[in-house]
Amino acid sequence: MALLALLVCTGFAGESAPTKKTQILCTTFPIFQIARNVTQGRDGIALSLMLPAGLGCPHDYALTPQDMRRMSSAQILVANGLGLEEFLADAAVKGNTNLVVVDTSRGITGLLDYTEDDDHDEPAGHAHEHEGHNPHLFASPRMVAKIAVNIAAALAKADPAGRALYEKNAADYAARMTKLADEFVAAGKSLRNNRIVTQHGVFDYLAQDMKLDIVAVIAEHSNQSPSAAQMLAVVKTIREKNAGALFTEPQYPARTAKTLAKETGVPVAALDPVASGPDNAALDYYETTMRANLETLKTVLGTK
Repeated sequence: MALLALLVCTGFAGESAPTKKTQILCTTFPIFQIARNVTQGRDGIALSLMLPAGLGCPHDYALTPQDMRRMSSAQILVANGLGLEEFLADAAVKGNTNLVVVDTSRGITGLLDYTEDDDHDEPAGHAHEHEGHNPHLFASPRMVAKIAVNIAAALAKADPAGRALYEKNAADYAARMTKLADEFVAAGKSLRNNRIVTQHGVFDYLAQDMKLDIVAVIAEHSNQSPSAAQMLAVVKTIREKNAGALFTEPQYPARTAKTLAKETGVPVAALDPVASGPDNAALDYYETTMRANLETLKTVLGTK
């Protein structure tokens, strides 16, 4: 699903005599966290999250009447893009023709394909749920830096009076994300074994940054169990490729990965892509969580 191109409308905070706060609605938890950092200190806006903070990747999400009501009263909808929010389709404008839809992936280069022809091996019968580009940009600090800049640019168009603040906040946040990304790159060079198995394609961009080799993914949908044939194929790949670890996501059950680990003798650990989080997450929740991931990678895969 291709999200709508950025629209331009009027009546936002910063223009003369605003009557109420501009309602900015973010689709998913990671986008909400980035937008919170970009908009810090801006008066006249109300930033909120549409989907539950603890949901995880919304691949199978269906809009509720409450979601539709919130979109109908919002002025700006900030979305991940790249098909992650299939539930949107054209629904975003049905009840609000003046809604500005910000596709935060717009113009970002270095996107990875997200099809059954991915470079890393997959179990028999496996195919990704979408054709096109991998939408999980938020699991890479380097991509998060780009998303922050995109959000600032879009909000500056809708709210010109806030441009300087948005751009400064985004630049500061992007600098922190770039520093974090560089830490992951440095760690990737020091790992004793860079071959891993993941639950689904959420860590592909982080793997690209770190030069990790994802030799297999466990299942098409992260919350579903693979068939017996798929399990056997993953076991075979783990052994043939000498994988260093299997990584699960805290958003989904880990039982399949634990079964594979027991069968192959390969360690299993959790990495959090920050697809979800607590309702009252701190502004630096992403950084804190990703640094914990970094330590987990070094501990489980070992360093030279």
